[in-house]
Amino acid sequence: MGNRLAGKTVIVTGGTKGIGKGIAEMCAVEGANVTVSGLDESEGLQVVRELKEKLGAKAVFAGGDISQEETCRRIVDDTVQAFGRVDGLVNNAGIYPRSSLLNTTEELFDAVFAVNIKGAFFLCKYAVASMIETGGGSIVHIGSTHGYKGGKDLSPYAISKGALLTLSRHIASNYSRDKVRSNWITVGWVASEGEIELHERMGKGREELIAFANSRIPSGRMQTPEDMAYGAVYLLSDESSQVTGSELAIAGGLNI
Repeated sequence: MGNRLAGKTVIVTGGTKGIGKGIAEMCAVEGANVTVSGLDESEGLQVVRELKEKLGAKAVFAGGDISQEETCRRIVDDTVQAFGRVDGLVNNAGIYPRSSLLNTTEELFDAVFAVNIKGAFFLCKYAVASMIETGGGSIVHIGSTHGYKGGKDLSPYAISKGALLTLSRHIASNYSRDKVRSNWITVGWVASEGEIELHERMGKGREELIAFANSRIPSGRMQTPEDMAYGAVYLLSDESSQVTGSELAIAGGLNI
């Protein structure tokens, strides 16, 4: 490890914690310039400091609400201004409130789709345009096992992830000649901060959650942000130059 992304510039949305932070850190370890994007500026700047001080990376923070097209444009523009180009985009930012089809309000539906698919769409719009100008690039969409049908209590989240999978295939199909690749990672069950907080609100502590999840996952353990980061680095690197339109399951056999 250390040079697989040397000379490349990667944007990671939702990069201030959990899976996104893990991906940002591994991209930095592999030599990439990293733009960390997120809502919380103080958290984002702290991640950037860590990448610089601990890993010697070149990194910037470009935050804001990606449900607004202007924010998406600015994140890409700020990255180009800082590093001259965009070689990779990791669409990781997302929200996953619990709600069934029958209980979902219009407001909740709009909020989920605004972040999970509208934000990803417009980030891709500006990133792909930039990549075409500089000879290509790679987009990695952080998906979910729920994107194929979804648990009953994750209806809007699951359907938004299904739309994200279509976005990934659409870009792969239509921009391969421009040397822009697009791939999807099927995330299994990760003990991220958000997942732990969600289950704590439901009365299930961290250790109880992990024990329950481990009993349900064929591989015998929950996945980690690092597991996702290994896959993302591969898909961002030149090692995967002939990989596009793919679905890489990093789920320990969950939902086979």
